[in-house]
Amino acid sequence: MELKQLTEHVFYTMHSKEADRPALGYISGQKYSLMVDSGNSRRHVELFNDSITNKGLRKPDFIAITHWHWDHTFGMNAVEGITIAHKKTNDKLAEIAEWKWTDSEMKKRLEAKAEIEFADTCIRKEYPLLSEIRVMTSDISYSKDMEIDLGDIVVELHHIISPHSEDCTCIFVPQERVLFIGDAVGVDYYNNCCLDKDKLRSLITAIEEFEFDTCVMGHAEPVSKADILNIMNSLLDR
Repeated sequence: MELKQLTEHVFYTMHSKEADRPALGYISGQKYSLMVDSGNSRRHVELFNDSITNKGLRKPDFIAITHWHWDHTFGMNAVEGITIAHKKTNDKLAEIAEWKWTDSEMKKRLEAKAEIEFADTCIRKEYPLLSEIRVMTSDISYSKDMEIDLGDIVVELHHIISPHSEDCTCIFVPQERVLFIGDAVGVDYYNNCCLDKDKLRSLITAIEEFEFDTCVMGHAEPVSKADILNIMNSLLDR
């Protein structure tokens, strides 16, 4: 896994389609560092830690989560820093933490539509031993917005309306003009792949207000502000 540099203080790793590993972010401050999303497994976290160590960077002191989906959160049990998530994210993770991870229980959740087939398939790829899955809530939660001072760099966490999930958070680094949005621009896979256009309009309005040059998404290459707005506006026309 390669850690790519966007700005002096902001880095990211590429997403991987196999087992649905999302891009992970890293923001290096003078006093502290922050990781964006925790990845989908201990192995994902280990690869991330190797990539930052190879760059001479320290392991993250904080880990900020963009939303509850498994590929962004199942690595939370393996990170060494303090985890931070929105209250809605934690509420969902608390529910999932009660799930049993056996073949039969996973099949029951598929039948009950508590889980989707794509996630089930990818979880099985990432976890040949299902018993290794450990779902956790975060150490710190917040209800709307949060600001973290890493020393010379401030990171802002903003809960936003998104068609993808009710708990979506974007992570903004104003001094570096970088915005991490996770999967905010996406359909709701847990609601028949619905794209709520009213929520998408609200997301467009929110993103327009951030002053950034680069947008980092969970499962695509980073794009410019103009490009991400064009992508979202094109979805409104479908």
